[in-house]
Amino acid sequence: MTARSGKGCCWYQTEIILPPKGKGVHKITNILTELSFLRDIQIGVCNISLKNTSASLSINECWGDDVGADMDTFLNTVVPEDAPYLHTIEGPDGMTAHIKASLIGSSVTIPITDGKLNMNTWQGVWLLEHRYHGGPRTLIVTVQGCTKD
Repeated sequence: MTARSGKGCCWYQTEIILPPKGKGVHKITNILTELSFLRDIQIGVCNISLKNTSASLSINECWGDDVGADMDTFLNTVVPEDAPYLHTIEGPDGMTAHIKASLIGSSVTIPITDGKLNMNTWQGVWLLEHRYHGGPRTLIVTVQGCTKD
């Protein structure tokens, strides 16, 4: 982790490696809310960036698992694996994974208020894994804000 601060304002940055997950939608909010340096921030922003081109990040409703399943079903309908893609060197799910990642995006930004991520009760952060066997995924979490001092 890297930390910089001065005159009540600070920056933190850390890298989180997520273990491999199967194709689908996975809640990762709890990993982020446990970051100890969030407690130091009275007001700020948290940016989470995914260092990958075949998975994505989204803030969405996380109350029920059916939301993630429906999202995955919709994306599979919009971006089918059996389309005549030119880029096939990474396997049948390679190009579809890249398209889905571009549609959803690879980063999210969340406000921080009084040491906590400021999201609605039912909101959460998802990792959308678009590959059948995607491997570990790396998140870069960057926080900027003013401390509680």
